[in-house]
Formats: sequence, structure tokens, C-alpha cells
Amino acid sequence: MTILTIPTQPFNDQKPGTSGLRKKVPVFKQAHYLENFVQSIFDTIAAPQGATLTLGGDGRYYNLEAIQTILKMAAANGFGRVLVGRCGILSTPAASCVIRKYQTFGGIILSASHNPGGPDGDFGIKYNTQNGGPAPEKITEAIFANSKKISQYLEYQASDIALDEIGEFDLGGMVVQVIDPVTDYADLMASLFDFNAIRDLLSSGFRIKFDAMHAVNGPYAKEILVKRLGATENSVMNAVPLKDFGGGHPDPNLTYAHDLVEILYGDNAPDFGAASDGDGDRNMILGNHFFVTPSDSLAVLAANAKLVPGYASGIAGIARSMPTSAAADRVAAALGIPCFETPTGWKFFGNLMDAGKVTLCGEESFGTGSNHVREKDGLWAVLFWLNILAVKKQSVQEILMAHWAQYGRNVYSRHDYEGIASDAANGVMQHLHENLGAFSGQAFGRYTVKVADDFSYTDPVDSSVSSGQGVRILFTDGSRIVFRLSGTGTEGATLRIYLEAFEPDTKQHHLDAQVALAELITIALQISQLKDRTGRDTPTVIT
Repeated sequence: MTILTIPTQPFNDQKPGTSGLRKKVPVFKQAHYLENFVQSIFDTIAAPQGATLTLGGDGRYYNLEAIQTILKMAAANGFGRVLVGRCGILSTPAASCVIRKYQTFGGIILSASHNPGGPDGDFGIKYNTQNGGPAPEKITEAIFANSKKISQYLEYQASDIALDEIGEFDLGGMVVQVIDPVTDYADLMASLFDFNAIRDLLSSGFRIKFDAMHAVNGPYAKEILVKRLGATENSVMNAVPLKDFGGGHPDPNLTYAHDLVEILYGDNAPDFGAASDGDGDRNMILGNHFFVTPSDSLAVLAANAKLVPGYASGIAGIARSMPTSAAADRVAAALGIPCFETPTGWKFFGNLMDAGKVTLCGEESFGTGSNHVREKDGLWAVLFWLNILAVKKQSVQEILMAHWAQYGRNVYSRHDYEGIASDAANGVMQHLHENLGAFSGQAFGRYTVKVADDFSYTDPVDSSVSSGQGVRILFTDGSRIVFRLSGTGTEGATLRIYLEAFEPDTKQHHLDAQVALAELITIALQISQLKDRTGRDTPTVIT
């Protein structure tokens, strides 16, 4: 066995964001760049000799090349076995499933989630811990610290491993076990949901359309929706994963999943539509001519959890990210269970789930999940909805209207301003911070500011503190405006504005969200000075 010790120098830009390290592909293809970060992971986690690692990704450009490098580095760093998805494929929730089922020493997931792919697109890498969830900040900060002082990395000198066939292969004494990327996850879904009820629904004439967006969930949807549940072959569109996602933007929202939206809002529309993103952890839910916000989706799943076998005994609690609407809070209050408000980033839910404090969790950024894994899970959310629809025998719109009649409607929208010059975006946030004290008590139209602050979170499990999580403008009637800079992009800055107003009057529940929120939208632009500071007239994406 020949282990090479390769001298290197640090890069100054390897600080992981909310979902690992994300950069453009040409950045990762620089000499030593990927290797430096991987070695920094290995140096930080200090896995025992002979440990097992999970490895896979979303199939985007550079996925296979990176996996071959990581396998050789894992062998040189003393791992005994690596479980890798066939052809390098593992959706993010499936990777979490594999880590937990086989109790591996965490895993490395290669994905830039919903970001575009291709030779000039985005690439990403993150480490998930032994609970299957993204590494907490104390680990990502340690990885970054090691990346700033690295002077060498280890790599086993060998030919590439064939990853297109299931089996075991030797790499310098380390076993590379190529596994079916779908089976373990599909079996887990079958243990949670009533597949017989869903199968009956789909055989009754109920029509669905699932858009895999040429991303990782295509094979998962084919196996579960078509093979196991009996949906027609054409129920799944864009099912073949492509390195560049077919030139599309694999983000399941009303803008980027426009082909699916046109089908669900067109003539002879299916009864149910859904999409998932690049690595399979996000979801969008649609009914016939009807869109379900992710905030409402979390609330509906929580309110109806007892209808689903895996959650029939009840749920311990709910967690939502701070920018997500308070719709889930109202369900939690009715159920007599806690609802936790956390910063954005799935890793904040992990502690709560491991401590048994929550069962369901979600983010407004099209992510929903539960304690079955430690990642958000797009296809799981789709199956949850289908299970509820099979039991209640109502349309998606009927379920939402009944939910709003019972709990009230948290009218909600997110406006994304993508690709803003970083200086301009930071200027908006600095202006807001400087005026937090002045905003308090001010009246803007019919809204009066109750509190203006920068959200800070103290973890109830380990007492860690996360500050600077987003500017909140909270009004006396319960309405909110939230401003955040996104941590998931790789180019320029994405400024997000979240708008929410509570509406108890059922006569107003039919209103389009943009109409109902028009005054709050005007106030948000006024107090942020966004147009003057960025030159932007309209958002890039509205959800």
C-alpha cells in the first residue's frame, strides 16, 4: 500500500455555510482544493482506525471525480470501509438513512442542493455526523480552523474504483462497498406510510405528477411511486438524473419548476403535483390549480399526523425555522405540544430530535422532515401528503381550506433578490441593524412595530448560542417582516424578505397572498431602502 503525503497550502475561503462548503465547480477543481477540505474533515472528526464512512452525492457535475478522490483519501486516513451509492448516487435523506441504519461514522455528502449544476455550475460538500444530520457549528468551525492551517494531506495511490455495479472492492485494505442507493430508503418509507391506502388511491383514478427535475430523486420516485405504489410511468417527469440537471435550476418552487406548475394549472390538471430538488431534500406541493406554501404544508402534516401509521401515536413537538410562518405554532398549541423556533439550517433540528423534543420540523425554503432521518426529505413529504389524501378523501385545496377555517390562515410569502452585489446587500442589512432601535413603536400604515431585533437562538439541549440570524420586524397584530442574507448561494448575495400576516376571517382566505400582503410588501421596501441600495425593482423569485 502506497500512501502519498502531499504538501499543500491553505485556501482562505473554505468556511462551511448552513449546508457545507459550496463553490463553483472550477473552484473545486483547483489543485488541492477539494483535498484540503476533505483532509480538514478527517483531521477534525478523528475517526477511529477501521471506521466506516457513508459517501454519495446528487450526481451533479464533478460528483464522480470527487468521490474517487475521497475514497483514496479515506483509505489513506485509516477508514476500514466506505458505503458508497452505486454510480456515486445517494440523495441527502437517503444518505442520512444509510448512516443511521448501518451506524457508520457519519458520512460525506456531495451536493449543492437546489443550486444549478454543470461545468460552470455549483458543487458542494458537507460532513454529516453519526446521527445522520449535518455537522453542528462547533464541528464546522473546527473544520474551517483546520483548513486555515493545513500543510499536507494523505492519499492512497491507486486506480479508480468501478462504481457502476453493486459489490465490494479492495482499496489498499479498505473495503469499498457499493450499495443500491434506493432500497434502504424505500424500505424506510414503507415502514412509515400506509402503502396499501396510497396504492388504492392511485388505482381509483386519482392522478399525480411528480417532477424530479432531472435530479437525484428520479430513481427514488420511480421505485416508490411507480414500482411499489402503482402510479403510471408518466406520473414521474424528468426522472433521469443529469449532471447539469438538463440545464435547469433544480429548485422546486413556482419559478423554477414552471413545467410542473403549467401542468397543475392547466386544462385537465392532475389531482396532485409535487417536485423535489437537486439532492432530494426539498419539496413543493401542489393541488389542482392550488399551491401549498411550505409553512402551511408543515402545519397540515402536523395536524393530520395521527392519520399516518408512522406517527399514529402522536408527535412529541414541532420545530420550525425562524423565517417560517407561525402556522405550525397554532397546530402545536391546539395539540398541547411544544413548538420550537430555530435559526435557518437543518442542523439546528438535530439536537431537538435526538433529545426527543420534536418529531416534525420544517423550513419555509421548501424543506420538511421528521425524526426518521436527520435531514429534510422531499419524497417523504410527498408520501405524507398522499397518505393524508388517501385517508381524508378530499382534494388538496379542500384540506387547506378546512385547515385555515379551524386554525386561521397565516398569509405568507418570500421574496428573493438573487445575485445582488455583496456590498449592496450588506448595505441593506447594515441599514436595518442601525435602525432597529428607531423602528420600535413606529407606525407604518395600519401596522405598528412591537419589536425590531436580530434573532438569536439558545439551544435548549446544549445551551449553544447562535446570534445574527436575521432581522425581525414584529408588529402588534402578529404580522412580521424578516430580512436575511442567504448562506446557500455561490455568486453574489441573495437577500430574502419574508412577509407574514395572520388572517382569521374565512371570507378572506381565498385572497392571493401577494394581494393580501401588498401593504406589508410596501413597508418592507420602504424600511429597507432596498430599491435605492440595490437598484432592484422586483424580486427574482416569489414563493
